[in-house]
Amino acid sequence: MVTTTALARTAALVGDPARAGMLAVLMDGRALTAAELARAAGVTPQTASGHLAQLTEAGLLTVARQGRHRYHRLASPAVARMLEGVMAVAAEPGPDPVPSPRTRPPGPRDAALREARTCYDHLAGRLAVAMADALVAQGAVELGADGGAVTPAGEVFLRGLGVDLAASSSGRRVFCRPCLDWSERRPHIAGALGAALLATCLDRGWLRRTEGSRAVAVTPGGRLALRQAFGYGQACACGDP
Repeated sequence: MVTTTALARTAALVGDPARAGMLAVLMDGRALTAAELARAAGVTPQTASGHLAQLTEAGLLTVARQGRHRYHRLASPAVARMLEGVMAVAAEPGPDPVPSPRTRPPGPRDAALREARTCYDHLAGRLAVAMADALVAQGAVELGADGGAVTPAGEVFLRGLGVDLAASSSGRRVFCRPCLDWSERRPHIAGALGAALLATCLDRGWLRRTEGSRAVAVTPGGRLALRQAFGYGQACACGDP
């Protein structure tokens, strides 16, 4: 059982702007050095080291050594889910003291991030929501409030795309679950299946990572493949008519 003290301690760690900036930049699943995280947070290396020590001690980060370098990454998918949840709440519009005819949509202002981005090890944004909608509509995936499953027809469809379902179903991790997209406010697919879908899109060259950002770009070949497989580009924005 989580104590209120532990809850407050975790919230305080995430609540510091510098630490929040470090955690946010690690949401794309990368492992970064203290110097890279210091630049991302806009603090000195000495200040970053203190913050990273606190986050590691609290179990929010893990550290791996490679040669003389130390790389920091999110400790688990549970940490990523917590951060995504905080982002979703933080993006909720608050009271506006000055009425305005225009309201800012929730989520990131960057159009590329809204279109497609990594959410730790799975895909988020308009593309991810469109994929989830298509899989459910096709009867390939059944999504509930807290979990999901691939149907027999879905197994055939996903294997045809090159998704490694055997690897996805191994281990103790949740296989499939809905994850509320904090810019679209509708679910995309997370869990081992979500990670496998992202890996397939990257391995097949349908998507490419954007350096220094959580955004991923749809390649020309990927645009065609994703339209054929999921209808992406017909019912959602991808730059095509």
